[in-house]
Amino acid sequence: MTTFSSPAHGAGSAAHEFPGRNGPTATTEADPHRVGPVRTEFAPDHDGDPDPGEIVWTWVPYEENDGRGKDRPVLVVAREEQGTLLAVQLSSKRHDRDADWVALGQGPWDREGRDSWIAVDRVIRLHEQGMRREACALDRGRFNLVVNRLRERYGWS
Repeated sequence: MTTFSSPAHGAGSAAHEFPGRNGPTATTEADPHRVGPVRTEFAPDHDGDPDPGEIVWTWVPYEENDGRGKDRPVLVVAREEQGTLLAVQLSSKRHDRDADWVALGQGPWDREGRDSWIAVDRVIRLHEQGMRREACALDRGRFNLVVNRLRERYGWS
């Protein structure tokens, strides 16, 4: 696993500190059944831009879609034809035996070294300009665990 940099936390800071929170590059929820053909790929590149296989930090709206959200890590799993990216969110909250989550283990995206899980029941669409920071490239084995679950669930390739 390649570490890029570790982001600062804090959902209470000014909106301008959270790319992806507002405007045309806002991070949104995507309907995984209606995004069209999705080709997942493992293509991390330490270039400052989000790439499939990387965990990046962006503003993620809460599921209630009421304007609230949180700056959090997401795993980029695919690049869409229009240039946006599809990602799934991470959580340090335990989700053992929950079919909607994949155990990821520990990684440099969490400063406290906690185990993480990835939600496969919610797909996030982000823009390159809506990403705050690269955290790290996930290893191919754990990336494949996640995308295989997404492929099974949504019929992606």
